[in-house]
Amino acid sequence: MPQPALGPHLAADGTVVATPMTRRVMNLADLLHGAARRLPDHPGLVWRGEAWSWAAMARRVNAIAAALKARGVAKGDRVVTQARNSNAMFESMFAVWTLGAIWVPTNFRNSPQEVAYIAKAARAKVLVCENIFTDHAAAVATEDADLRLTISIGAAGFASAEWEGLVAEGEALSAPSVASVDYDDPCWLFFTSGTTGRPKAAVLSHGQMGFVVTNHLADLVPGTTEQDASLVVAPLSHGAGIHQLTQVARGARTVLLSTERLDCEEAFRLIAEHRVTNMFTVPTILTMLASHEAAGRHDHSSLKHVIYAGSPMYRADQQMALGALGKCIVQYFGLGEVTGNITVFPAREHDADDGVQGRIGTCGFPRTAMDVRILDDAGRDLGAGETGEICVAGPAVFAGYFDNPEANAKSFRDGFFRTGDLGHKDAEGYVYITGRASDMYISGGSNVYPREIEEVILTHPAVAEAAVLGVPDRRWGEAGVAVLVARAGAAVAEGDILAHLDGKLARYKMPRQVFVWEELPKSGYGKVPKKLIREMLIEKGLVSGEG
Repeated sequence: MPQPALGPHLAADGTVVATPMTRRVMNLADLLHGAARRLPDHPGLVWRGEAWSWAAMARRVNAIAAALKARGVAKGDRVVTQARNSNAMFESMFAVWTLGAIWVPTNFRNSPQEVAYIAKAARAKVLVCENIFTDHAAAVATEDADLRLTISIGAAGFASAEWEGLVAEGEALSAPSVASVDYDDPCWLFFTSGTTGRPKAAVLSHGQMGFVVTNHLADLVPGTTEQDASLVVAPLSHGAGIHQLTQVARGARTVLLSTERLDCEEAFRLIAEHRVTNMFTVPTILTMLASHEAAGRHDHSSLKHVIYAGSPMYRADQQMALGALGKCIVQYFGLGEVTGNITVFPAREHDADDGVQGRIGTCGFPRTAMDVRILDDAGRDLGAGETGEICVAGPAVFAGYFDNPEANAKSFRDGFFRTGDLGHKDAEGYVYITGRASDMYISGGSNVYPREIEEVILTHPAVAEAAVLGVPDRRWGEAGVAVLVARAGAAVAEGDILAHLDGKLARYKMPRQVFVWEELPKSGYGKVPKKLIREMLIEKGLVSGEG
């Protein structure tokens, strides 16, 4: 966890001396309250045909905060929120922050047991739970001994209070003052996806997140004003929620899909209706949108910044998205622990022509004020073209994992956060992700990086998705297997893929086996967990779990 801030002063002999000092910062709730003061009648949120002005949202947030305060919720308390995207989900973060409490959103697709673990790990005192998640509320109540208050969104028997009831109750109370916060005061426990183990809670602070919002505005959506509109197509609990803070900061309208399911037809209708200028997506969502026939029937010329992050996007899908949506896609690379602030590949540098772009496979250059380095196992800087671990330092790096000193010790070295991603830089400083360190395997003594192989497989016209992973092999130690999904209406066989790869890859990189499945498993964040694919291969008896 961070050390206290140091403020420099000059000693009598002229030397600089650092002394502890308090670094007061803006409470993130003031992003909303500031928008309400500047643009009271401007629409702030649109959902299911209903619009809330910034002033209306601020009144509701103040009322909820007042009702929570009356029930004893105070600065530093953790508030878990299990809900789908809605006005209540959006309001909950600002109500919690107004009191100086800590928002702990879950991915609504998590199981009851996963949510119960998150609540217990966070030592949550409050649960805000949508009424359809009865089993989740019951699991949290059983596991979290610190839980004092359960609030439902929509009427539910498991709760002692209901969201709209709290709004009505709080409107009769005095609006609380926005809590004073310091730079390192936590505002958000951001739980990682946990694809390789139990989720860990990254501590995001008010000061750090203030920088993140500023950096996103500078590097991802420059020029955003109240005239812009943003469509939400991913859960507000994670990257989409962070993106929406940039819109609140500039008074831009946020538009939610009517349901949690991605409806491409509705998405393009809303883009046209609200003249949407920006969106946060992940590659799977962007690919679904760009490949849908609705893209050709609705006006999407207003789009300026369609951001994709969370996992690398294959070159073939990039080209397809550029063809369908135009030169508006923006890539960034970043983990929850760095809240997206590692690299950016802006729209102006994307091109469908491989000869023009010249940097196929890059995730861009370092974000403003962030120090991004490629380090070897000993922590030494590596030169251009040399593969190592991508490590990062700077104001966007989180404060550490909550109540997890072992994870903190493993994740930081010499002030740099170790991402666990492997990659290299080119001579101009552009970063290329080779894959996760945990994905790399060694075949016959040579390192093999699955992403490189996946990129080549995906140039086959019949392949829609591909995952390559190493499995035990008695002769080579480990050998690669490829699991892929064919494009709709297409057929592909193992021999087709091996013939396609022949001459394009070194022999030791060639998959020993190729399997065609109807679909690849996805996590709640749209990622393909290779650990799960490996387990499925073993369960089906397709590969051995032992060398």
